Amino acid sequence: MSRKNRKSNNLQLIPLGGVGEIGKNMFILKYGRECIVMDAGLKFPDEAMLGVDIVIPDISFLLENDLKILGIVLTHGHEDHIGAMPYIIEELKAPIYGTRLTLGLLKAKFMEHPVNSIQLNEINPDQKLVLSENFKLSFFRTNHSIPDSVGIAVETPVGTIVYTSDFKFDQTPVDGKITDYYKLAELGRNGVVAALIDSTNADRPGYTFSEKEVGESINEIFRLSKSRIILATFASNIHRIQQVVDAAVRYERKVCVVGRSIVNSVDISTELGYLNIPNGVLVDPDKVSDMPPDKIALITTGSQGEPMSALTRISQSEHRQVGIKPGDTVIIAANPIPGNEKLVARTVNNLYQLKAKVIYQPVSGVHVSGHGSEEEIKMMLNLLRPEHIIPVHGEYRQQANCSIIAQKLGISEDKVFMAKPGNVMEFNDGKGRMAGSVAAGRVLVDGFGVGDVGEVVIRDRQMLSEDGIVIIILVMDPEKNTVISGPEIITRGFVYVRESVDLIEGAKSELLKITEDINQKKLTEWNKIKSKVRDVASSYFYEHTGRKPMIMPIIIDIPTGNAKKQ
Repeated sequence: MSRKNRKSNNLQLIPLGGVGEIGKNMFILKYGRECIVMDAGLKFPDEAMLGVDIVIPDISFLLENDLKILGIVLTHGHEDHIGAMPYIIEELKAPIYGTRLTLGLLKAKFMEHPVNSIQLNEINPDQKLVLSENFKLSFFRTNHSIPDSVGIAVETPVGTIVYTSDFKFDQTPVDGKITDYYKLAELGRNGVVAALIDSTNADRPGYTFSEKEVGESINEIFRLSKSRIILATFASNIHRIQQVVDAAVRYERKVCVVGRSIVNSVDISTELGYLNIPNGVLVDPDKVSDMPPDKIALITTGSQGEPMSALTRISQSEHRQVGIKPGDTVIIAANPIPGNEKLVARTVNNLYQLKAKVIYQPVSGVHVSGHGSEEEIKMMLNLLRPEHIIPVHGEYRQQANCSIIAQKLGISEDKVFMAKPGNVMEFNDGKGRMAGSVAAGRVLVDGFGVGDVGEVVIRDRQMLSEDGIVIIILVMDPEKNTVISGPEIITRGFVYVRESVDLIEGAKSELLKITEDINQKKLTEWNKIKSKVRDVASSYFYEHTGRKPMIMPIIIDIPTGNAKKQ
C-alpha cells in the first residue's frame, strides 16, 4: 500500500482471508494508524497441498505497516474463525476479545500450542467496548451451529460497519436464545455504511431449517433403534451433542464420547455450563463393548472422513477401544465440506462392508446448516439497510449470489464489493470504493513449521507424488576437475529397478557422455555440471517413459591427491 494510503483517515476494510474461499476468516478495520482485527481462522488444505496440516492468513501487512492493533475480536469458536490464533498472537501482541465459550475453546488451543503474554477479555452481547475514540464496538447475538456466537457493530468516525459473521435466523434455537432482531433493526435505523454479510448459503433458496428439526430426527432414530447408535458430528456443535444426550437419557442409554477433539469440546462446554449432561450418563470407552447394544450411544468425530478421526479409524477396524458390530446404526450428522466428499464416501463404504446401517446426508434429516439461506440474507439486509455490502465466508459463486440477492432488494451492483484477500475498501462521507490492495495470501503450516513450506516445496511434493525421484551421483576430484566415479543412479517412486535394468543402463550411457565432456574441459562450476546432468537425464527419461521424475544430481568431492598422501 502506498504511503499516502497508510496515512489516510479514510476508514479502510481489508480482508486477509474469508472472501472467495471457505475458511481462514480474517478482516482488518483501519483508521489512521489504528486498527482492529475481526476473527483469525484457519482452513484445511486441499488435496494438492501434500503434507500440509492447515492454512492460515498471511499477516505481513499487519507486521510491516507500523499499525497500532487495538484488539483481536472473535465472533465464535469455530476453527475457521479462531484456528490461526496460536500461530499469530505472539507476533501481533494484541488483546483478545471473545464470548465465554469462544475464549474457553481458545484457551484449550493455547494449551496445545503454548504461547506467552496473552490477554483474554470476555465480552457479552449486551456490552459496549470502547477501544479508542475511533473504534467503539457493540455486539448482537446470532444463531449458528455453536453457542455464544455474536456479530459485531463498529462505530467509527466515518460511520458504522457491521460484521454479521456466520448466522442464520433460527426461531426455535436449542438454547432458546434467538438472534437480537431489535439491535439489528436499531443499527439499520441509525445507519450502516457497510456490512460484511455471510454468503455461505446464498445459493440456497428459502430458509435454513432449525437445529431442533435435527433433534426430532435424532429422537426418532433413538426411539426406533434396538441396536447400538454411533453418531459423528463436528466437535464444536454443542447443540447437536446436547440433543443426542437428551435423546439417550429419554430412551435410557448411556453415552460414550470418543475422539480427542470432541472430548475436549464436551469437557469445556460442560464446565462452562453450555452442555448439560446428568450424572452417571457418560461412560468410558473401555466399557462400551460389554454393554447391551440398546443401552449405549456413542458420539464421535469423523463426520468429514478425516483420516485420523475416530469414526474413520472405527470404520477401518483400527480403533483401539471401539469396533463396528453388525447391525450398528451409524449416523453421520454433517454435510461433506467441499473437497471432503471422497473421504466421507470411503468411510460410508467401509461401514457398510462391516454390516452397519448408515444414516447420512443428503438422504436423511440428521443435519442442518448453521448458515442462513437466501430469505435469511434478505432479512438481514432489510434489518441493517447498509449503504454497501461485502459478501464474505463463501466461495465466489456464493458471493455472486449474495450480490444478486442484494440487487433484488434495491442495492445497486456498484454498492456490492466482490472482494478478494488483500483488497482494500475505503469509506468516507457515506461513500465507498475499491482502493488497491495489500499483500495477502496463505501461510502453510506443516508440523511445527509455520510458513517454511511454500509453493516451491508444494510443487516438489507434487512432482515426487506423481513421477518419483531419480538421484544421480558423481564422484569428482576437485584438484584435477575430473569425474573419478559414477554416474550411479538411485530411483524412488519412478520405476521398479529390477524390471528396468535396460532403462537405467541406457541413462548411464547418456550420462557418461557428460562425464567425458567434464573431464576434457576440466569444468569447475558445479551448478553447470548439475544443470547438464539434470537436462540430459530429464530428456532421456521423458523420451523413454513419458514421465518427468524429479532429477537430483549429487556431486561428492574426494581429492585423490590427499587420499594418496594418507
